[in-house]
Amino acid sequence: MQYMLMIYLDETASPTEAQRAECYAESTAFAHELQAKGQYILSAPLHPTTTATSVRPVEGRRVVTDGPFAETREQLGGFFLVDAPNLDEAIEIAKRLPGGKWGTVEIRPVVQISGLPERERVDLAAARST
Repeated sequence: MQYMLMIYLDETASPTEAQRAECYAESTAFAHELQAKGQYILSAPLHPTTTATSVRPVEGRRVVTDGPFAETREQLGGFFLVDAPNLDEAIEIAKRLPGGKWGTVEIRPVVQISGLPERERVDLAAARST
């Protein structure tokens, strides 16, 4: 089963640039570890909520606004999409996420919908270097 591990943190108390760089390096190494076990699907950090744009329905039309949908203490900072046999294994993976040092990791099973386009696995690092 696939699980989305969403990392939430308080952007006002977010890590320093040095800590962030270290977290990215640790996350990359952890992603390779998961890949070797056949559990890695995708992961990415997100830019701060100051870069967010929201689209929401208002009186039958879609309204575009700057910023996140809701004001909360913790904001979504990134995610890992993993393949795990059960919730217990997904929890063990979530406990080891480097980004989890600064906040909460929410775990949700992914709903599998038939008929969606097949996703090709893309090596993002290789794609960036071309």
